Amino acid sequence: MTTFNGKENVPCDIHKVWETVSAIERYHTWRSDVDKTEVIDEKRFLTYTKDGYSTMLTVTAVEPYRRWEIDAENSHVEGHWTVEFMPKGCETEMVFTALATSKGLSVRPVGKSAFEKTYLKKVQTQFMTDLKKFLG
Repeated sequence: MTTFNGKENVPCDIHKVWETVSAIERYHTWRSDVDKTEVIDEKRFLTYTKDGYSTMLTVTAVEPYRRWEIDAENSHVEGHWTVEFMPKGCETEMVFTALATSKGLSVRPVGKSAFEKTYLKKVQTQFMTDLKKFLG
């Protein structure tokens, strides 16, 4: 398992940031890596890439405007994301902790850890780039 921590400031108030991040049914309108979202129930949803690759996401904790936690799983990786939201004047600070374990790779720790770290960084960077673009 690999951990990735990050912190980003979004130039938007916490209410708008929270409403955007928590409105999973609208991810396709701002996330460049999501073609569609399928809501299964109040806690579970699937996201699909443009080529149909799916990821199951399960909301495990919600504290509106403060904290959001999800488990994620697809055929390559499983993990857990925690996002903390903090108002900073007219901006919102988002603090991320992401954990991931790759599936199907060799048990060689170095290769597995490198894949997990690259995956976490890529996903987190794309999410924040898209969010800032949408809200900016």
